[in-house]
Amino acid sequence: MKIDGAIFDLDGTLLDSMFIWDTIGEEYLRSRGIEPHENLNEIFKSMSLYQAARYYQSEYGLTDSADAIMAGVNSMIRHYYTAEALPKTGVTEFLAELKNRRVKMCIATATDRHLAEAALSRTGLLSYFGEIFTCSSVGYGKDRPDIFHAAHRFLQTPKNSTWVFEDALYAVRTAKSAGYHVVGVFDRSEPNIDEIRGLADLYIRSFEEMEGILNEEGSNDSRLRFQRRSRDSGRHQDHHGA
Repeated sequence: MKIDGAIFDLDGTLLDSMFIWDTIGEEYLRSRGIEPHENLNEIFKSMSLYQAARYYQSEYGLTDSADAIMAGVNSMIRHYYTAEALPKTGVTEFLAELKNRRVKMCIATATDRHLAEAALSRTGLLSYFGEIFTCSSVGYGKDRPDIFHAAHRFLQTPKNSTWVFEDALYAVRTAKSAGYHVVGVFDRSEPNIDEIRGLADLYIRSFEEMEGILNEEGSNDSRLRFQRRSRDSGRHQDHHGA
């Protein structure tokens, strides 16, 4: 696996935190005395927080500014990021190995910067990343490639050796369509595992699997061998409800 640059999603990829977003949209509306429609969380999955705030305004008639709505949502989850969020298994070791190999790294996340920084700082991961790009700062959600392009411009690494690490199907699809190599990362909150396996160049259940991939010589055959092993392992674990 030739890797000079790495663009990491945060929630569900580096941090075991995606579940906090699964219900926050509904909880926020109920805190305002509004009963949410069905499938609200599915609608929000591909949105930035700003886009979600505008959706609250247009669909639920909230008259607060988008900034005020975003502040309200962030206040409900701030404690989790500042005191509870933890890295997924193998993340710390993998990032240390990439740093040792002089791989340039940055974050591309839908989570607001101050929350991302708080979690990364507390867990000791912040120093691995040269920059944090957020959907709010870029202006678009990950249904568009803008955030990946912004991160890639910052890294200034060859595109064919720049890898995107993502757990969500829509983001994997966007990054692949934009021409990036993608590692799909298993997360318990993502139901579309088979589709991600089909799209991603690699699929891992845990970052512990990355050690063997990095140490392979980077041939297409070895990469395909790993992908088959990963798929077989994933099917076996999925069958047991992992």
